Amino acid sequence: MSYSFRYQGAPENRPTETFPVVQRASIRFFRRMTQFWRKLFSQIGARGYYMRDTLRGLREFDTVAHETIRQMRVIGVDSVPLTVIVAAFIGGVMALQTRYQLFAGVELSLVGLATRQVIILELGPLITGLVLTGRVGARMTAEIGTMRVTEQIDALETLSYDPLAFLVVPRLIAATIMLPVLTILADAVGVGMGYFIAVTATDITSQDFKEGVRLAFGTFQVVYSLMKATFFGMAIAFVCTYEGYITTAGAEGVGRSTARAVVITSVTILVLDAITAFLFAPFLQA
Repeated sequence: MSYSFRYQGAPENRPTETFPVVQRASIRFFRRMTQFWRKLFSQIGARGYYMRDTLRGLREFDTVAHETIRQMRVIGVDSVPLTVIVAAFIGGVMALQTRYQLFAGVELSLVGLATRQVIILELGPLITGLVLTGRVGARMTAEIGTMRVTEQIDALETLSYDPLAFLVVPRLIAATIMLPVLTILADAVGVGMGYFIAVTATDITSQDFKEGVRLAFGTFQVVYSLMKATFFGMAIAFVCTYEGYITTAGAEGVGRSTARAVVITSVTILVLDAITAFLFAPFLQA
């Protein structure tokens, strides 16, 4: 099934060069703007149809269930080492930098507070999402793109399998579930490593750091972090599988689709992060 749209306009368009010179600049501008908006809305429509067909694939439970478990291992379990390493360095550097930016007279417990807030509210879900975009998202796009250009997806359709139910839905469910799980791990490791570095490498005591971590803590802060992670997981799976599914032009096309998927997903995650902060930041006040 193709999700590429082509505008069927007039059979003949008068070339811009045939107009008087004084009119060409404005005609060229409006034609480019028309092409831009036409292409934009066609891309939005294509993704809308893709989302509709993906949701229909949820009905194929027997096809989805087994593959979802496998994708949860690939996306979640296999990403644990990378998540732990990144979160540990982020937490340690955050605590160290915060301590040496404090001026005289400031309570040292502020290091624990700053580390907790930055890791849980922002860097935990955001860095985990961006890192997994490169590791998991690129893999999704390359796998599905390779199946598309080698006609394996066409073979699934010939065998009466819904390719979206078999390839896309399990990845979407697995990413939506495992991103919050990995974010919980990243938050814990980040704060834990921040505590370790602060206590062993600076003059902050264990009591100071713990007081800062407890200060003004609210349950919604964790919910907010997991909410972000859920949105990021859905974005990674949806964008990357779509780019792989519409891949064309052989191996070169797979490379282009993979690069495009990583860029679009990274930007989408940043936009979702900003929107979530704008909508829910007022509820984070303790």
